[in-house]
Amino acid sequence: MSKLREGLSQYWLKIQSSLFPWLTEELGEATAKRQQLVMILEVVRVEDHLPGTPGLPGRPPSDRAALARAFIAKMVYLLPTTRALLDRLESDIALRRICGWEKKAEVPGESTFSRAFAEFAGTQLPQRVHQALIERTQGERLVGHISRDSTEIEAREKPVAKPKAAPTPKRKRGRPKKGEQRAKEPTRLQRQTRMTLPAMLEDLPKACDVGTKRNSKGHQETWIGYKLHLDIADGQIPISAILTSASVHDSQVALPLATMTAQRTTNLYDLMDSAYDASEIAGHSRRLGHVPIIDCNPRGNALLKADLEAESARWRRLGLERPEDVRYRERSAVERVNGRLKDEFGGRLIRVRGHAKIMCHLMFGLLALTADQLLRLVM
Repeated sequence: MSKLREGLSQYWLKIQSSLFPWLTEELGEATAKRQQLVMILEVVRVEDHLPGTPGLPGRPPSDRAALARAFIAKMVYLLPTTRALLDRLESDIALRRICGWEKKAEVPGESTFSRAFAEFAGTQLPQRVHQALIERTQGERLVGHISRDSTEIEAREKPVAKPKAAPTPKRKRGRPKKGEQRAKEPTRLQRQTRMTLPAMLEDLPKACDVGTKRNSKGHQETWIGYKLHLDIADGQIPISAILTSASVHDSQVALPLATMTAQRTTNLYDLMDSAYDASEIAGHSRRLGHVPIIDCNPRGNALLKADLEAESARWRRLGLERPEDVRYRERSAVERVNGRLKDEFGGRLIRVRGHAKIMCHLMFGLLALTADQLLRLVM
């Protein structure tokens, strides 16, 4: 943590000592939101991940670095549409210059913004920038807990109809004959234990469909769109993110998320709720060198449920807490990140369609959130 704080402090000192005085001299006194945007852009450095295009024939493309910074500003300022972003750039001289345009005439039109966004989605620019930021700031950090969970993402598109299941061949009822082998189709979790990370990600459903879950009050909720799965480190720092169809169960994404996170940082404990209670998930966590702490799912077993309640009552009667329960409470970090992404960084303002573009939109917001949370550690 000391190395992380030292590296972030260098960013903060650079911003305070040189960047803010220059911006104040050029653009006047900065508002809190403008300061937040400048600090995020300085930490993210999205322009370092864009390829240069010198000497190419034809009309030169619009400055992709300025466009990428503008999309981050759109998340920070909670602007719902590209049209709203253009209106803000036209009236806000400071924002326009922070993004990289000196004059109104230099700001491209809405169609150019749309083409650039499609290009960023196709090349997974925000995902690559976020991965580089995590590896730079969290690569040498020993993380205590990784909290894993998902959140619903509503989309403005028609859900894809599920294909009809292939008819299963009929078989005789009753027990199999002596020596007869009845092959069972392996589950996705069982297949994932033998797959690489790219293969696991490719196997996950990504089309828009209908998702259902039970909220904290026990009521069933339904939405059309997708589901964002997150791994969050101590300090509310997003480490990994995967977007799937809304109907995908949380457990189906645990293995690829854990593998992705293990490639970016080192952690000790994996915290998961009862949706992840599966032997394959716990075993994969242990193979990565982690300690899984997963809330037990009785799955309708009344006897097991009664035993769990009785054990909890005994601990309360003694006035003690299990160490696992104390650590499990750290999992609330993922809920706070989900809330910040939706309320402060555009997670509810989705106006694009398709898995790639929606993931690009969410990752621009998650990138800004990550930089903002890293800066909170040193401020």
